[in-house]
Amino acid sequence: MTMTLAPRALPELLADRRVASVTGTNGKTTTTHFLTAAVKAGTPDGQRNVVTNADGANLHHGIVSALGEAPDATIAVLETDERVVADVVAMGNPEVLVLLNFSRDQLDRNHELTFLGRDWRAALEGAAEHGPTVVANACDPLIVWVCQKARQVIWVDTKPRWTADSTLCPNCDAVLTHGEDGWDCPGCELSQPAADWWVEDHDAVEASGRRFHLDVQVPGSFNLTNATCALAAAIHMSIQPEDALRGIATVESPAGRYATCTISGTHCRLLLSKNPAGWTESLPLTTSDPLVLAIDAVAADGKDVSWLWDVDYEQLVGRTVICTGPRALDLAVRLQYAGVKHVVIEGLAQALSSPLLAGKWDSDHPIDVLSTYTPFQKLRRLGGLA
Repeated sequence: MTMTLAPRALPELLADRRVASVTGTNGKTTTTHFLTAAVKAGTPDGQRNVVTNADGANLHHGIVSALGEAPDATIAVLETDERVVADVVAMGNPEVLVLLNFSRDQLDRNHELTFLGRDWRAALEGAAEHGPTVVANACDPLIVWVCQKARQVIWVDTKPRWTADSTLCPNCDAVLTHGEDGWDCPGCELSQPAADWWVEDHDAVEASGRRFHLDVQVPGSFNLTNATCALAAAIHMSIQPEDALRGIATVESPAGRYATCTISGTHCRLLLSKNPAGWTESLPLTTSDPLVLAIDAVAADGKDVSWLWDVDYEQLVGRTVICTGPRALDLAVRLQYAGVKHVVIEGLAQALSSPLLAGKWDSDHPIDVLSTYTPFQKLRRLGGLA
């Protein structure tokens, strides 16, 4: 409604604010929470002076709504959908732009990653000397290609498990080579840049030699790199490292991710993954047996579930999986070929009341429920988290 009545609401609401934008296929919600907490901790009256949309309303309308509710906030930390990045760069003159990764996601919506990359690259080129400093994933070739047009780049080595979306060079289409020192293109000058930041154990390490211990409350090595990206961005925004780290340590379950709750009498932990890259990072975090996997394929999930065949479900052999959600049968077919023992219970509440879960959990060892976006939101409501 706001943008119908005021088509220029976005640039007008972004004007006169310091803007930090966070985007990428995976991790943008958690990283936005990290960066928001870091900036609030290091800003006088941070609760009032910092506005964010960190719970996933990351399209034009969601950003406008968040900004409109905090007209006096001087700093905006914005989770930004991949399709909105170019507009935020052009209209908001962000101080810092965090580019996390590019991966296949919602294949019916974002058909080809390179097209999005071209939009980002053109936006950075158009911004020229007024463009943002980019905190960028050095391990993603498409991100590196995009950043050739950036004014300044702070490179982060993220050491991803998933590299299947970085096969061809985005600059010349040659087949990239991957090795211990990163990736390289044999056909042109594009190669993995030297990192300004990386993670060692639980420390964020700066190339200058400074080390900062990451007291991160959410699991996974990928969240240590997300926290490192947020720390690098916060320091660039003149936040003192100790304040930024104190803020980052307060983030426990961003928008319900990794939260524990009780559904149908079962104590469970909710994990969200939306695409092969996300499932590749999240599956190793699951420890419960049985494990509950929830699948749907409406617009917010992406209607194409062919990506199920790119996930290494074979690692679940020896455990029992409860397949649930409207597309549980698609997952069951994939698990059948993977040789994973499974049952299908399509209703979410019914799945979590299954006799298979009786006696399999306690307060310290919840049942892991890994889900795509739409079932995840339903599970949050069932668990009283939304």
